[in-house]
Amino acid sequence: MPPKTPSRTSDRFDDDDYPAYTMGRAAEMIGATPGFLRAIGEARLIAPLRSEGGHRRYSRYQLRIAARARELVDGGTPIDAACRIVILEDQLEEALRLNEELRKPMTDAGGTADL
Repeated sequence: MPPKTPSRTSDRFDDDDYPAYTMGRAAEMIGATPGFLRAIGEARLIAPLRSEGGHRRYSRYQLRIAARARELVDGGTPIDAACRIVILEDQLEEALRLNEELRKPMTDAGGTADL
């Protein structure tokens, strides 16, 4: 009988996208209510995975996004506007990361990165 492959469960918890947190725990972690999480889900800021029983499960990445939205809402920004701001911030961060990634080969090859 071949040996079992070691469980990769611990690797899942290191994965920012692994949906490890229930709605109650997620709300507790960001200092919000389950209703807030439902509202930002309805605004399509985050889309939690559903368990076999239909329960929402959240990843660490989604919790960071939700926490940022909560900061904005706590500061007086309407929830729809807060969600749009967070989406734009996330898109900008990704664009800057890609831009840096694309510039790196030019710099490494001795080219100039100043365009």
